[in-house]
Amino acid sequence: MPMKPLYAGVNAATLTPLCDDLAPDIPRLVARCRHLLAAGCDGLGVLGTTGEATSFSVAERLAVMEGLVAAGIPPERLLPGTGCAALTDTVALTKAARTLGIPGVLVLPPFYYKNVPDDGLFAAYAALIEQTKGEVAIYLYNFPQMTGLPLSLPLIERLLRAFPGVVRGIKDSSGDFANMRAMIAAFGAEGFEVYSGSDEFLLAILREGGAGCITACANVASAASARVLGGFRAGDDSAAERAQAVLTAARRACTTVPLIAGLKALVARETGDEAWERLRPPLTPLGAADRARLFAAFDAAGLRELAAAA
Repeated sequence: MPMKPLYAGVNAATLTPLCDDLAPDIPRLVARCRHLLAAGCDGLGVLGTTGEATSFSVAERLAVMEGLVAAGIPPERLLPGTGCAALTDTVALTKAARTLGIPGVLVLPPFYYKNVPDDGLFAAYAALIEQTKGEVAIYLYNFPQMTGLPLSLPLIERLLRAFPGVVRGIKDSSGDFANMRAMIAAFGAEGFEVYSGSDEFLLAILREGGAGCITACANVASAASARVLGGFRAGDDSAAERAQAVLTAARRACTTVPLIAGLKALVARETGDEAWERLRPPLTPLGAADRARLFAAFDAAGLRELAAAA
């Protein structure tokens, strides 16, 4: 019998605020996580691509996970990214998540060496699972535009057969909905959880039997995401489609500029806190023209109107 999904629904690929010295600002992050959970998020994908995780050291990433749990963010609502180029770093972060009571982790493949065969990727994930004793759920992270390493269906099948009940799902940020559909068709009946990494596919993936989303735009449009999910679960197709249209427009507005910088600019405007605009190099804040273009497109997406119609 398939296991119950651990992160079904709307998960924000959470931004990481930074201090003056560009270290992760844990108090600001805690406050934002509380806000996102109150605003309709079911879970928080911390320390992922949107969270600038690969720009942080292992010690910094450990401090973020420990700080969130110590501040009372429920560990079962956290899905931290633990994938690193070095296997030992991935193992250390994954073990720390387990110790903190976090049930699952999102794991990029080792991403520096390109064009490695599936055998190499299988060996990397297998070593992680063996060294963590299969005590934490592994969610694969498919983002070939960034890693150069697509996670193929044969690789996923091999991992599922070798580690049943441990490899629980995948975040697919490829932008290829046909690929998401194929994963659901191949493995969904076994309880494999497929999450879209693109906000615009939330309703579509739910209709296909997917588990939900882990998405960047949920940082600033989680209420719309929750409306999509609520309409779908209630069988109200028209409500779900209206909310999805707004969510898609918001996502497209955010992608008119560099995504992480744009999202941080939107959160800074929303909160009145300019500190949110800080990014760790090589990322840079938006210029005035980009900021104005983003704000105009985002405000035209219909989020306020959707909220007013609730």
